[in-house]
Amino acid sequence: MSAAYFITGTDTDVGKTTVAAGLLHAARQAGKSTAAGKPVASGCEVTPRGLRNADALALLAECSLPLTYAEVNPLAFEPAIAPHLAAREAGVALTVQALLKPMQHILEKHADFTLIEGAGGWRVPLADQDNLSDLAKALQLPVILVVGVRLGCINHALLSAEAIARDGLPLAGWVANIIDPKTSRLEENLATLAERLPAPCLGRVPRLKQPTAEAVAEYLQLDLLD
Repeated sequence: MSAAYFITGTDTDVGKTTVAAGLLHAARQAGKSTAAGKPVASGCEVTPRGLRNADALALLAECSLPLTYAEVNPLAFEPAIAPHLAAREAGVALTVQALLKPMQHILEKHADFTLIEGAGGWRVPLADQDNLSDLAKALQLPVILVVGVRLGCINHALLSAEAIARDGLPLAGWVANIIDPKTSRLEENLATLAERLPAPCLGRVPRLKQPTAEAVAEYLQLDLLD
């Protein structure tokens, strides 16, 4: 039976892609077929084959189904700025409709485990009044929230969970990614998150010297997802 999720973070640079790649790797280790999508990415490098984003490449590397880079990341922009600003500078209309069909194409592959990864946090603007969260709503996917554990993470996590619920989507699970291992009262913070977030914790990822997908997968529990 295939399962698909939209993965978002409490902020930018909270290890969303690191966790996403780990989840995909864990699924592969469990014998599942995998696919992933990164609908829009900024901060891409110019290569002979076109613009390439490191996060999208990390996801592509963990896809067991034969997908091209363009399928995984249909809209790529060079400047490392907010996607809607990068798109505006490139003269591209960054709307939900522009992203919806390519991501539906990924979902129609019917992999056993599919992740669609957002950019930054839940309320990332697109063109006009659209947000990237509107894409998750259009796809009707349950959400996995990556919590970057550092000072202030409880507020960010709870507000994100409230916004996800208000948008009518279920929070399928969350992952604690320990960005700052010296966070004061770390265990108490994690306990508070577990008490207040309305979904199971899929794992606690420590700060790793080499956060490869294989290394991260060891700290994740896919079987806690519905």
